[in-house]
Amino acid sequence: MGRIKLPQKVLLISAFCYNNEADVNNSLTEMIELYGPVKSRIKPFAFTHTQYYCDEMGENLFKFYCTFEQHIEPMEIVDIKLQTNDIEEKYSKEGKRNVNIDPGYIEVPKLVLATTKNYGHRIYLGKGIYGDVQLYWSRGTFQANPWTYPDYTEPQNFDFFVNARKEYFKFIQKGVN
Repeated sequence: MGRIKLPQKVLLISAFCYNNEADVNNSLTEMIELYGPVKSRIKPFAFTHTQYYCDEMGENLFKFYCTFEQHIEPMEIVDIKLQTNDIEEKYSKEGKRNVNIDPGYIEVPKLVLATTKNYGHRIYLGKGIYGDVQLYWSRGTFQANPWTYPDYTEPQNFDFFVNARKEYFKFIQKGVN
């Protein structure tokens, strides 16, 4: 029989896809008010990896990722996703989003995103939210799954996640949890 061991706190991350810089800055400010200062952030890049958001958000989209200084319990990601949905709605115009916020977390073995969409590879977490492992740690680096979003594997983004994991690993080695 395996012994129950509670998980350690995890590193909160978020992806912001947007068409309006003012709305994304306001959205990020709200996240900071809820979860503390940004620890690291990647420079925004043109988000051309999919046409999924174009009907709703337009065609000239940008995206960035960030991590927060505050660490969270893994189960908190459900309520965080619900809060980010509320933030998205707040900055929507005529029922269309200007900002898409995908919160998630990094822990030692993986990077998990929270989503409202169910697919065969996603696990139900509660309150209508599913967990999706985008990257997993193996052979000394993150590895992509067949369903991993293409922008997560681009070199600059991939390096950001690897470095975020290194910082997180330092945090847990200190035993701060």
